Amino acid sequence: MSTFHAPDGTRLAHRTAGDGEPLICLPGGPTGSEYLGDLGGLAAHRRLILLDPRGTGRSARPGQVATYRCDRQVGDVEALRAHLGLDRMDILAHSGGANLAVRYAARHPRRVAKLALIGPGLRALGVPIDGGTRRALALRRSGEPWFPAAFAALEAIIEGSGADWEAVAPFFCGRWDAGARRHHAAGQPDNAEAVAGFAAEGAFDPAATRAALAAFASPALLLAGEWDLNSPPSAVAAGAELFPRAAFVVQSGAGHYPWIDDPRRFVATVAAFLG
Repeated sequence: MSTFHAPDGTRLAHRTAGDGEPLICLPGGPTGSEYLGDLGGLAAHRRLILLDPRGTGRSARPGQVATYRCDRQVGDVEALRAHLGLDRMDILAHSGGANLAVRYAARHPRRVAKLALIGPGLRALGVPIDGGTRRALALRRSGEPWFPAAFAALEAIIEGSGADWEAVAPFFCGRWDAGARRHHAAGQPDNAEAVAGFAAEGAFDPAATRAALAAFASPALLLAGEWDLNSPPSAVAAGAELFPRAAFVVQSGAGHYPWIDDPRRFVATVAAFLG
Protein backbone atom coordinates (compact mmCIF):
# COMPACT_ATOMS: atom_id res chain seq x y z
CA MET A 1 0.00 0.00 0.00
CA SER A 2 1.35 3.42 -0.99
CA THR A 3 0.07 6.88 -0.15
CA PHE A 4 0.14 10.34 -1.68
CA HIS A 5 -1.66 13.62 -1.07
CA ALA A 6 -4.57 15.15 -2.94
CA PRO A 7 -4.49 18.86 -3.82
CA ASP A 8 -6.44 19.67 -0.63
CA GLY A 9 -3.97 17.70 1.51
CA THR A 10 -6.12 14.60 2.03
CA ARG A 11 -3.96 11.48 2.28
CA LEU A 12 -4.97 8.96 -0.36
CA ALA A 13 -3.91 5.33 -0.66
CA HIS A 14 -3.51 2.88 -3.50
CA ARG A 15 -2.37 -0.70 -3.71
CA THR A 16 -0.49 -2.46 -6.48
CA ALA A 17 -1.00 -5.90 -8.02
CA GLY A 18 1.05 -7.50 -10.79
CA ASP A 19 3.86 -6.26 -12.99
CA GLY A 20 4.20 -4.54 -16.31
CA GLU A 21 2.79 -1.31 -17.65
CA PRO A 22 0.63 0.50 -15.08
CA LEU A 23 -3.15 0.49 -15.30
CA ILE A 24 -4.97 2.96 -13.05
CA CYS A 25 -8.07 1.29 -11.56
CA LEU A 26 -10.96 3.31 -10.14
CA PRO A 27 -13.55 1.37 -8.08
CA GLY A 28 -17.24 2.06 -7.83
CA GLY A 29 -19.27 2.55 -4.71
CA PRO A 30 -17.72 4.83 -3.69
CA THR A 31 -15.89 2.15 -1.75
CA GLY A 32 -12.37 0.86 -1.35
CA SER A 33 -10.66 -1.06 -4.12
CA GLU A 34 -10.43 -4.41 -2.28
CA TYR A 35 -13.49 -5.84 -4.02
CA LEU A 36 -11.71 -5.50 -7.37
CA GLY A 37 -9.14 -8.09 -6.26
CA ASP A 38 -6.73 -8.59 -9.15
CA LEU A 39 -9.60 -8.20 -11.65
CA GLY A 40 -9.84 -11.88 -12.42
CA GLY A 41 -6.15 -12.25 -13.19
CA LEU A 42 -5.66 -9.06 -15.21
CA ALA A 43 -2.65 -8.45 -12.96
CA ALA A 44 -0.84 -11.10 -14.99
CA HIS A 45 -0.89 -8.66 -17.91
CA ARG A 46 -0.57 -5.24 -16.30
CA ARG A 47 0.55 -3.60 -13.06
CA LEU A 48 -2.74 -2.63 -11.45
CA ILE A 49 -2.72 0.64 -9.49
CA LEU A 50 -5.91 0.35 -7.44
CA LEU A 51 -7.01 3.62 -5.87
CA ASP A 52 -9.03 3.86 -2.66
CA PRO A 53 -11.13 7.00 -3.23
CA ARG A 54 -11.12 9.59 -0.46
CA GLY A 55 -12.89 8.39 2.66
CA THR A 56 -12.81 4.72 1.63
CA GLY A 57 -10.45 1.80 2.19
CA ARG A 58 -7.17 3.11 3.57
CA SER A 59 -7.60 6.64 2.26
CA ALA A 60 -8.30 9.34 4.81
CA ARG A 61 -11.60 11.12 5.21
CA PRO A 62 -11.38 14.70 3.92
CA GLY A 63 -11.80 17.75 6.09
CA GLN A 64 -14.66 19.00 3.93
CA VAL A 65 -17.57 16.77 2.96
CA ALA A 66 -18.07 18.79 -0.24
CA THR A 67 -14.85 17.34 -1.66
CA TYR A 68 -16.50 13.93 -2.03
CA ARG A 69 -18.26 15.30 -5.12
CA CYS A 70 -17.36 13.42 -8.29
CA ASP A 71 -16.09 16.42 -10.25
CA ARG A 72 -13.91 17.49 -7.34
CA GLN A 73 -12.26 14.08 -7.19
CA VAL A 74 -10.86 14.60 -10.69
CA GLY A 75 -7.99 16.36 -8.93
CA ASP A 76 -7.32 13.19 -6.91
CA VAL A 77 -6.83 11.17 -10.10
CA GLU A 78 -4.55 13.84 -11.53
CA ALA A 79 -2.54 13.86 -8.30
CA LEU A 80 -2.14 10.08 -8.58
CA ARG A 81 -0.84 10.45 -12.14
CA ALA A 82 1.70 13.02 -11.01
CA HIS A 83 2.64 10.89 -7.99
CA LEU A 84 3.40 7.96 -10.30
CA GLY A 85 5.36 10.15 -12.72
CA LEU A 86 3.22 9.20 -15.72
CA ASP A 87 2.84 11.44 -18.74
CA ARG A 88 -0.15 9.45 -20.03
CA MET A 89 -1.98 6.55 -18.46
CA ASP A 90 -4.44 3.79 -19.18
CA ILE A 91 -7.49 3.90 -16.93
CA LEU A 92 -9.94 1.14 -16.00
CA ALA A 93 -13.02 2.15 -14.03
CA HIS A 94 -15.89 0.10 -12.67
CA SER A 95 -19.49 1.11 -11.98
CA GLY A 96 -19.71 4.54 -10.33
CA GLY A 97 -15.97 4.98 -10.84
CA ALA A 98 -16.68 5.33 -14.57
CA ASN A 99 -18.32 8.68 -13.84
CA LEU A 100 -15.07 9.90 -12.32
CA ALA A 101 -13.06 8.42 -15.20
CA VAL A 102 -15.06 10.19 -17.90
CA ARG A 103 -14.98 13.48 -16.00
CA TYR A 104 -11.20 13.09 -15.80
CA ALA A 105 -10.96 12.24 -19.51
CA ALA A 106 -13.08 15.27 -20.37
CA ARG A 107 -10.83 17.57 -18.34
CA HIS A 108 -7.47 15.93 -19.11
CA PRO A 109 -7.93 14.17 -22.47
CA ARG A 110 -4.24 14.19 -23.38
CA ARG A 111 -3.36 12.34 -20.17
CA VAL A 112 -5.50 9.30 -21.09
CA ALA A 113 -4.01 6.70 -23.43
CA LYS A 114 -6.82 4.12 -23.22
CA LEU A 115 -10.05 4.10 -21.23
CA ALA A 116 -11.81 0.88 -20.16
CA LEU A 117 -15.23 1.31 -18.52
CA ILE A 118 -16.61 -1.86 -16.93
CA GLY A 119 -20.31 -2.04 -16.01
CA PRO A 120 -20.12 1.73 -16.12
CA GLY A 121 -22.23 4.20 -14.22
CA LEU A 122 -23.63 6.61 -16.81
CA ARG A 123 -24.80 9.66 -14.86
CA ALA A 124 -21.83 11.77 -15.94
CA LEU A 125 -22.79 11.06 -19.56
CA GLY A 126 -26.48 11.76 -19.01
CA VAL A 127 -27.61 8.36 -20.30
CA PRO A 128 -30.99 7.53 -18.72
CA ILE A 129 -31.98 4.08 -17.50
CA ASP A 130 -35.71 3.74 -16.92
CA GLY A 131 -37.62 1.22 -14.85
CA GLY A 132 -38.96 -0.50 -17.93
CA THR A 133 -35.46 -1.31 -19.15
CA ARG A 134 -34.51 -2.82 -15.80
CA ARG A 135 -37.79 -4.74 -15.55
CA ALA A 136 -37.42 -6.26 -19.03
CA LEU A 137 -33.88 -7.37 -18.29
CA ALA A 138 -34.88 -8.82 -14.93
CA LEU A 139 -37.74 -10.84 -16.43
CA ARG A 140 -35.26 -12.76 -18.55
CA ARG A 141 -34.13 -14.45 -15.32
CA SER A 142 -37.56 -15.59 -14.20
CA GLY A 143 -36.41 -19.21 -14.02
CA GLU A 144 -33.93 -18.54 -11.20
CA PRO A 145 -34.98 -19.86 -7.75
CA TRP A 146 -34.40 -16.48 -6.11
CA PHE A 147 -36.42 -14.58 -8.75
CA PRO A 148 -39.83 -14.10 -7.07
CA ALA A 149 -38.55 -12.28 -3.98
CA ALA A 150 -35.95 -10.30 -5.91
CA PHE A 151 -38.41 -9.23 -8.60
CA ALA A 152 -40.98 -8.12 -6.03
CA ALA A 153 -38.32 -5.94 -4.40
CA LEU A 154 -37.33 -4.55 -7.81
CA GLU A 155 -40.92 -3.65 -8.63
CA ALA A 156 -41.21 -1.80 -5.33
CA ILE A 157 -38.04 0.17 -6.09
CA ILE A 158 -39.24 1.05 -9.60
CA GLU A 159 -42.64 2.13 -8.30
CA GLY A 160 -41.08 4.14 -5.46
CA SER A 161 -42.72 2.13 -2.71
CA GLY A 162 -39.62 0.35 -1.43
CA ALA A 163 -35.83 0.48 -1.30
CA ASP A 164 -34.63 -3.00 -0.36
CA TRP A 165 -31.48 -3.02 -2.46
CA GLU A 166 -30.12 -6.12 -0.74
CA ALA A 167 -33.11 -8.10 -1.97
CA VAL A 168 -32.32 -7.26 -5.61
CA ALA A 169 -28.62 -8.13 -5.28
CA PRO A 170 -28.98 -11.41 -7.27
CA PHE A 171 -29.82 -9.36 -10.37
CA PHE A 172 -26.33 -7.84 -10.24
CA CYS A 173 -24.55 -11.19 -10.53
CA GLY A 174 -24.26 -13.68 -13.35
CA ARG A 175 -24.88 -16.43 -10.82
CA TRP A 176 -26.06 -16.09 -7.25
CA ASP A 177 -23.93 -18.68 -5.46
CA ALA A 178 -21.93 -18.57 -2.23
CA GLY A 179 -18.96 -16.89 -3.92
CA ALA A 180 -21.15 -14.19 -5.43
CA ARG A 181 -22.77 -13.55 -2.05
CA ARG A 182 -19.40 -13.14 -0.37
CA HIS A 183 -18.11 -10.84 -3.09
CA HIS A 184 -21.26 -8.72 -3.03
CA ALA A 185 -21.04 -8.29 0.74
CA ALA A 186 -17.36 -7.38 0.61
CA GLY A 187 -17.92 -4.66 -1.95
CA GLN A 188 -20.61 -2.67 -0.17
CA PRO A 189 -19.76 0.95 0.73
CA ASP A 190 -19.27 1.71 4.42
CA ASN A 191 -19.05 5.51 4.30
CA ALA A 192 -22.50 7.03 3.77
CA GLU A 193 -21.04 10.54 3.48
CA ALA A 194 -18.83 9.46 0.59
CA VAL A 195 -21.77 7.86 -1.21
CA ALA A 196 -24.08 10.83 -0.76
CA GLY A 197 -21.39 13.38 -1.52
CA PHE A 198 -20.20 11.72 -4.73
CA ALA A 199 -23.43 12.51 -6.56
CA ALA A 200 -24.27 15.77 -4.77
CA GLU A 201 -25.72 18.68 -6.73
CA GLY A 202 -23.18 19.90 -9.28
CA ALA A 203 -21.28 16.61 -9.46
CA PHE A 204 -22.25 16.01 -13.09
CA ASP A 205 -22.54 18.22 -16.17
CA PRO A 206 -23.56 15.80 -18.93
CA ALA A 207 -23.78 18.41 -21.69
CA ALA A 208 -20.26 19.69 -21.07
CA THR A 209 -18.88 16.18 -20.63
CA ARG A 210 -20.46 14.97 -23.87
CA ALA A 211 -19.09 17.98 -25.73
CA ALA A 212 -15.59 17.37 -24.42
CA LEU A 213 -15.68 13.65 -25.19
CA ALA A 214 -16.78 14.32 -28.77
CA ALA A 215 -13.16 15.31 -29.37
CA PHE A 216 -11.64 12.54 -27.21
CA ALA A 217 -9.04 10.93 -29.47
CA SER A 218 -8.09 7.90 -27.38
CA PRO A 219 -9.66 4.44 -27.68
CA ALA A 220 -12.38 3.49 -25.21
CA LEU A 221 -13.85 0.14 -24.24
CA LEU A 222 -17.31 -0.07 -22.69
CA LEU A 223 -18.00 -3.57 -21.38
CA ALA A 224 -21.43 -4.59 -20.11
CA GLY A 225 -22.50 -7.81 -18.44
CA GLU A 226 -25.41 -9.50 -20.19
CA TRP A 227 -27.47 -9.57 -16.97
CA ASP A 228 -26.27 -6.34 -15.36
CA LEU A 229 -29.29 -4.56 -13.92
CA ASN A 230 -27.13 -1.66 -12.72
CA SER A 231 -25.68 -0.95 -16.16
CA PRO A 232 -27.95 -2.63 -18.73
CA PRO A 233 -26.27 -3.40 -22.06
CA SER A 234 -28.66 -1.15 -24.00
CA ALA A 235 -27.71 1.84 -21.84
CA VAL A 236 -23.98 1.06 -22.03
CA ALA A 237 -24.30 0.84 -25.82
CA ALA A 238 -25.82 4.33 -25.83
CA GLY A 239 -22.87 5.54 -23.74
CA ALA A 240 -20.40 4.03 -26.20
CA GLU A 241 -21.92 6.08 -29.01
CA LEU A 242 -20.68 9.25 -27.29
CA PHE A 243 -17.02 8.32 -27.86
CA PRO A 244 -15.40 8.77 -31.29
CA ARG A 245 -13.32 5.59 -30.91
CA ALA A 246 -15.30 3.20 -28.72
CA ALA A 247 -15.63 -0.57 -28.67
CA PHE A 248 -18.79 -1.91 -27.05
CA VAL A 249 -18.71 -5.48 -25.71
CA VAL A 250 -21.36 -7.56 -23.93
CA GLN A 251 -19.94 -10.37 -21.82
CA SER A 252 -22.46 -13.17 -21.96
CA GLY A 253 -23.59 -14.71 -18.69
CA ALA A 254 -22.08 -11.88 -16.65
CA GLY A 255 -23.59 -9.38 -14.27
CA HIS A 256 -22.12 -6.25 -12.73
CA TYR A 257 -18.85 -7.99 -11.82
CA PRO A 258 -17.76 -9.74 -15.04
CA TRP A 259 -14.30 -10.61 -13.71
CA ILE A 260 -16.02 -12.74 -11.07
CA ASP A 261 -18.54 -14.42 -13.41
CA ASP A 262 -16.02 -15.44 -16.09
CA PRO A 263 -12.47 -14.29 -15.30
CA ARG A 264 -10.89 -15.87 -18.36
CA ARG A 265 -13.22 -14.17 -20.82
CA PHE A 266 -13.04 -10.86 -18.98
CA VAL A 267 -9.25 -10.81 -18.92
CA ALA A 268 -8.99 -11.84 -22.56
CA THR A 269 -11.28 -8.98 -23.63
CA VAL A 270 -9.66 -6.28 -21.53
CA ALA A 271 -6.07 -7.40 -22.16
CA ALA A 272 -6.69 -7.44 -25.91
CA PHE A 273 -8.07 -3.90 -25.75
CA LEU A 274 -5.19 -2.60 -23.67
CA GLY A 275 -2.69 -4.31 -25.95
